[in-house]
Amino acid sequence: MGVTRLKRKDRRNKTVSRLEVQFLKLGRNLESGSRSREPKNSQVVKNNAVLDQIVAQSK
Repeated sequence: MGVTRLKRKDRRNKTVSRLEVQFLKLGRNLESGSRSREPKNSQVVKNNAVLDQIVAQSK
């Protein structure tokens, strides 16, 4: 028997569920430890420091 093609709705559901699982895996594998901590010279840490300064000045 030949391979049957999925209907468009089923193809979409398959793709969406795969992406959903991938998203959940990425979001949940943060562990409390040195590996999941932001490096001290990363842009996110710099941005947070600037935002903290602005908040402190506005008070």
